[in-house]
Amino acid sequence: QVQLVESGGGLVQAGGSLRLSCAASENMISINIMAWYRQVPGKQREFVARISNGGSTGYADSVKGRFTISRDNANNTVWLQMNSLKPEDTAVYYCKAKILRGSMWNDYWGQGTQVTVSS
Repeated sequence: QVQLVESGGGLVQAGGSLRLSCAASENMISINIMAWYRQVPGKQREFVARISNGGSTGYADSVKGRFTISRDNANNTVWLQMNSLKPEDTAVYYCKAKILRGSMWNDYWGQGTQVTVSS
């Protein structure tokens, strides 16, 4: 079982920045993909960004050019740098670890951290 702990959320004005972090209990090298998702009440959880253990990244169109995902395998941490924040970025942000064990993919989630962007 992989434990993920997010931090860095908070209240920020539109146009501001926040940096989220996600600390993993397992050696990051063994985690194939780390990703960030977000969810607002009444809506489905949506993909934000991902990074593979090889360093390749992917972003949702809504955050491309504003958010940057990175990982530090030595410290078992992944970050999400969020710039030029908009009110529509307000959500609970979740960290996810995706690990291939044998032939099965396993997903692990953190508890989430609230991000609120005021207009």
